[in-house]
Amino acid sequence: MDKAPSLIVCEHCDTVYQRQPLARGEVARCAVCDAVLERHQWLGVDAQFALVLTGLIVFVIANVSPIVSLSLSGMTADTTLWGAVIAMWNDGAQIVAVLTALTLFFFPLAQILMHGWVLWFARSGLRAPGFRQAMSALVRVKPWSMIEVFMLGVLVSVVKAHTYFDVVPGAGIWAFGVLTVLVTVFASHDPRNLWDVTREIRT
Repeated sequence: MDKAPSLIVCEHCDTVYQRQPLARGEVARCAVCDAVLERHQWLGVDAQFALVLTGLIVFVIANVSPIVSLSLSGMTADTTLWGAVIAMWNDGAQIVAVLTALTLFFFPLAQILMHGWVLWFARSGLRAPGFRQAMSALVRVKPWSMIEVFMLGVLVSVVKAHTYFDVVPGAGIWAFGVLTVLVTVFASHDPRNLWDVTREIRT
């Protein structure tokens, strides 16, 4: 019995195409609305899981280590991400503090954990419990993870603060830098291929 052709549907205009193999670096686009249909998947499931695990370790380091240390006249002060969030809350900027906590901690952590959950099972060719909900949530959470925006803001602040203080980058800022690279790698990879390489768990 011949295998049914693999189809792909444009999520913007619902045009249906027959999936074609892509070479490294190639991107398939919809002929109707020019939306991205699929990218070449250059990372296997095991490699993706390794990156997620690395991202989780770096994420923990970034959140428990000082971001920068400021020195002036022999006095030194440093802070972590959560120290900055608490300071903003105490200074009356509760909305900014909540947005910072959500976009730099809770949303990225949720993205890492959900991705790790589905990939843990995908390594065996299976779909994790709650696979559909996790895949849908990954799409919704992704735009709210703004680590790269935070990194750019910190770099600008460090340059300006260096005029008045002795600024020493802490382990946290380096960890956020590595995390930014990992986020960029994840952003270039389409997790939708997990639908094709996994199957439902039979009970």
